Amino acid sequence: MSLKDTLRIMVVDDMSTSRALVMQALDELGIRHVDHRPDPASALRTLVASPVHLVLSDYNMPGMDGLQLLEALRQNKSTRGIGFILITGTADQSLIERGRALGMNNYLRKPFTTASLRACIQAVTGPF
Repeated sequence: MSLKDTLRIMVVDDMSTSRALVMQALDELGIRHVDHRPDPASALRTLVASPVHLVLSDYNMPGMDGLQLLEALRQNKSTRGIGFILITGTADQSLIERGRALGMNNYLRKPFTTASLRACIQAVTGPF
């Protein structure tokens, strides 16, 4: 069984269109175990109860942004080992540095392609 057959991913984005684009690209990559949440708070509750291998999170969301979600994941014993990729259209250097300091594994700039998403994920998980 290949990695992509067992890899469990959660997509967190408040915009349904953006969430759907990420999920469509994951489907094109053959990744089938994908969950999604429209906000970081509900994602955090779900992840504490049932951790996944990798979170793909938007940065700019109301209430809690992607880096605040990352920080909360890293502070919780059951979620601190989850891989984390930030997806953002505002990937300035200070944002990337903050993310790395918090334990971000990788980031992806919007707009992205399926190929760039694959490369981004594989940099964290290894080839699939």
